[in-house]
Amino acid sequence: MEEIAVKENILEHYRKTGTYTYAGAYGDYFRSLPDDISELGRLVCSQVIHRVTLQEGNSNANANLIYGDMERYPWYRMRCEDDVLLTAPALVSELFRLDARGFVKDRKVEDKIVVTCRYVSVLMSAILKAKGIPARCRAGFAPYFQEGVSMDHWVNQYYSEKEERWITFDADGFYEECGMSLSQYDIPPDSFDWAADAYLAVRNGKTDGNQYIFADRMGTRSLPALIRYLLYDFHALMNNELTYSFLPACLEGRLAKLSREELEELDYLAERLLEPDRNFDELCELWQTERKFRIINSPLVGTDAHDADWGNS
Repeated sequence: MEEIAVKENILEHYRKTGTYTYAGAYGDYFRSLPDDISELGRLVCSQVIHRVTLQEGNSNANANLIYGDMERYPWYRMRCEDDVLLTAPALVSELFRLDARGFVKDRKVEDKIVVTCRYVSVLMSAILKAKGIPARCRAGFAPYFQEGVSMDHWVNQYYSEKEERWITFDADGFYEECGMSLSQYDIPPDSFDWAADAYLAVRNGKTDGNQYIFADRMGTRSLPALIRYLLYDFHALMNNELTYSFLPACLEGRLAKLSREELEELDYLAERLLEPDRNFDELCELWQTERKFRIINSPLVGTDAHDADWGNS
């Protein structure tokens, strides 16, 4: 990650919201939440259960019930609500529906929502943006969950005016309380596998791509996983935090079948993403002009509603 003076227009970009981080009617409520990032992160973490935590029950990371007694979670509720609660207002509305007190540390397990890291990241960005703090979601891979592999993961960054730098943090769990040796609310740049760095390392033969895993049903690895997250990170930096169901339409079903020319275009994008602030203008230009990176698959109406450039010949 680069260490350069961040221009005001870039900071203003990350104060703005997109479809998923717009606070809507919850703006005042978000502004009433704690300003301290670690306090806010722990409060948000107290409202959610990760689907893996629910699946593993009262074992592994939840052996001490820090996330609550999973046996109390209702059998009839969805085991993961990612496909339902897509936006920050949707997440918060459901939390208020389940417990009218809102964000409370003593929320019962049966009144929590079950979502994954992308959704925690979106909620944290939405809250910080509502407070006027430049914030962005980042999509990449975390090597700190399991030795020898790096799992797909979303984290956050906020800009510290006092320290004049982006601070990376991960509010998706009580990692420090569980004994993980991670500075959770100020993660060093080399402790997270940024999508562009990992993608280029594999493309250049410097790294074994099998260590990077997208946790879908197939456990997708290497370039197909990295390309997915390269595009997720690009969209997140443009304030458009895609959910797992979506990809650029021209890439859907083709991540392992791209031509040399297509991969070279992704190389160019990855090289710009290595330093997103230094290359901000170029990234914005790509966002405005390269339809292949921008147009998202639409399961209902089909991908032929747009004339994207890849995969349609």
